[in-house]
Amino acid sequence: MFCKMSTENKKGKCIIFSAPSGAGKTTIVHHLLEKFPELEFSVSACSRPRRANETDGVDYYFLSVEEFKKRIHENAFFEWEEVYTDNFYGTLRSEIERIWNKGKHVIFDVDVVGGMNLKTIFGDRALAVFVKAPSLAHLEARLKSRSTETPESIARRMGKAATEMAFAEKFDHVLLNDDLQRAFEEAETTVAHFLNS
Repeated sequence: MFCKMSTENKKGKCIIFSAPSGAGKTTIVHHLLEKFPELEFSVSACSRPRRANETDGVDYYFLSVEEFKKRIHENAFFEWEEVYTDNFYGTLRSEIERIWNKGKHVIFDVDVVGGMNLKTIFGDRALAVFVKAPSLAHLEARLKSRSTETPESIARRMGKAATEMAFAEKFDHVLLNDDLQRAFEEAETTVAHFLNS
């Protein structure tokens, strides 16, 4: 679900990185944040439990399911999605306004549906990049190498990944992550061109 953007704040641009889990989008986004000081990361809100290595307000804004639903009714989100039952993710209006008010551009690390929603909301002010792994087998191997994933969550994410791959051509740019250094360089070039246009 998403809400149309109000026209009152026209300051910044938006860079949206989306991909199936394990494609490497988070690694690429962190690299871009180091290279472009004018970018600031948009911290998403979620209703899932916080992992041991995560910090509230840095990795996500961790909300209870009840608090998330309350904020939906208050129209506090630009977009939100129930990814799995009672597992909500969303982009808070206050987060985007906070970054734009600092004179910076927003960079997002979101799932594929969230990325499409954000592109619909921000239109030409947004660059939507789909990060593509070489194959579903590569995705599965990357997910298995994480210590945070259970066999059940890997199976669930892989089922979703097959559907998400079909969205690639709807994005402004498809970035194949078959070699990380090359992917970094292509991402830098693509983002620099958009910010300077």
